[in-house]
Amino acid sequence: MNGVVESLDGLDPDDPRPASQQIANVLRAAILTRRFQPGERLPSQNELADRYGVARETVKVALRVLREERLIVSRQGSGAFVRAQTERPVGLRPHIEAAFERQHVSIDFAGFSSETLHGALTEPLDKIRAGRLTPESIAVRILVPDHSQPAAVPSAIDGPENDKAVRDRATRISRRHSEAIVDSVRELGELGLVRSATAEVRTHGTAALFKVYVLNNSEAFFGFYPVVRHTVTIAQEPVPIFDVMGKDIPLFQFAVGDEEDLATQYVQQARAWFDSVWTTIAHEQQP
Repeated sequence: MNGVVESLDGLDPDDPRPASQQIANVLRAAILTRRFQPGERLPSQNELADRYGVARETVKVALRVLREERLIVSRQGSGAFVRAQTERPVGLRPHIEAAFERQHVSIDFAGFSSETLHGALTEPLDKIRAGRLTPESIAVRILVPDHSQPAAVPSAIDGPENDKAVRDRATRISRRHSEAIVDSVRELGELGLVRSATAEVRTHGTAALFKVYVLNNSEAFFGFYPVVRHTVTIAQEPVPIFDVMGKDIPLFQFAVGDEEDLATQYVQQARAWFDSVWTTIAHEQQP
């Protein structure tokens, strides 16, 4: 990292612009020309202050400019990173894996089912079993719809006679993934590989038209479910249904920074929204 710092352009003493603006310009150019890759950590505030012979407050102002331009995100205790979605929405898996590098891991998910989360958790949980990751605690909370009651999605298009079968199918899919997550996380605690390992599932009576992940109370990911018409097979018969398609939908990332910027406020509100549903209209998943 020090080599990267030294390779950055210096300040121009003849430039009338403030040092903070000049530093922002240098870092912006380095980001846009891919000297810093998406997701890469920038030099620390101390390193930049030493490089340019300025106070840390000057560097903070420069980084604030880049955050407002949505080129970087700041993560408490970790530094500033090039925003992963400067060109496109982010993938969830690497962020889930990075979350498990913390001593205490918390993951809150709200959506239609936990299929994507189940897939993203496979590798970090395997690494814990192999002793390659050693968090002290894991806490996973999952919020999904209660499909025992009629809802707009999923629902049969051509009449109520198939509606319960459609909802039963959605329940099976949701339970398959959520129960696998619960069993895998709790097993780590039972084996003594993690001091505290909890996983809970609660259901609620509203339709899920978007998904939200909150990782370690410091990052939030949001995506919209498109509602589609498609045909599924139930009891060996084709049934046209209204459904949501969640796999591989674009996710947008927000991370808590050192400033009360929009991203920090979004993460705070996502956490508050999740807690409000979890503690009011949600109930434990029935056997």
